[in-house]
Amino acid sequence: MISVKDKVVIVTGAASGLGEADARMLAAESAIVIMTDINADTGQRIAEEIGATFFQQDVSSESGWSDLINLVRSQFGRLDALVNNAGIAVIANIETTTADQWRRTMATHLDGTFWGCQSAIPLMKESGGGSIINMSSTAALVGIPAYLAYSAAKGGILSMTKSIAVHCKQQKLGIRCNSIHPGSISTPMVHEAVKTLAGIDMTAMPDVEQGRKDMGIGEPDDIAHMVTYLISDASKHINGAQIVIDNADTVV
Repeated sequence: MISVKDKVVIVTGAASGLGEADARMLAAESAIVIMTDINADTGQRIAEEIGATFFQQDVSSESGWSDLINLVRSQFGRLDALVNNAGIAVIANIETTTADQWRRTMATHLDGTFWGCQSAIPLMKESGGGSIINMSSTAALVGIPAYLAYSAAKGGILSMTKSIAVHCKQQKLGIRCNSIHPGSISTPMVHEAVKTLAGIDMTAMPDVEQGRKDMGIGEPDDIAHMVTYLISDASKHINGAQIVIDNADTVV
């Protein structure tokens, strides 16, 4: 049975896109959701709407993670799952990527995922185990020239996930760690990419939903369903996996 009822879950980057979809679905399935994002106004509004807790956070800050885990420990006493979802995507190739773009991308994705996992594991150990889900991308598996820094960071998340999974298994911590690799999903980030790289404004389409389908672009709930499954005890034997959700786009 797939159930996340009463599981305490942190979702980063939860004020929009995939993180928002994850938070909404988990809350609807009776999980106790702690949403984090740098966008406090939108994050707080969504949290109030779905019955979640909001915490403003820059995931690249070590001290911010310490503050968040202390809040979760004091308010909820446990942590069952962490969804490291926060991310940015700079459109720039190997010749045009600036040092600032490179560092900001690495800080958000790699530092954020590292601090998140390292900070969450002690509380998960106290809680008897848990599930960590790191949001990677199909960009970690194939070459995307226009997303040099993003691709590199997502590849790092893939390797980091496997290292953490093996460590937790060897140490018998009862903590699983898996990565999800979405292809094109209908989020503000992908809408911007389609507009910039292909000149197509999806938000201006007469029927946005039909346009999404015609372009073979998935919807955020396609990812949220997998997140919910990986948090549930039904996925207890899935650990260290790289789960691609792209309707076979990377197979072609």
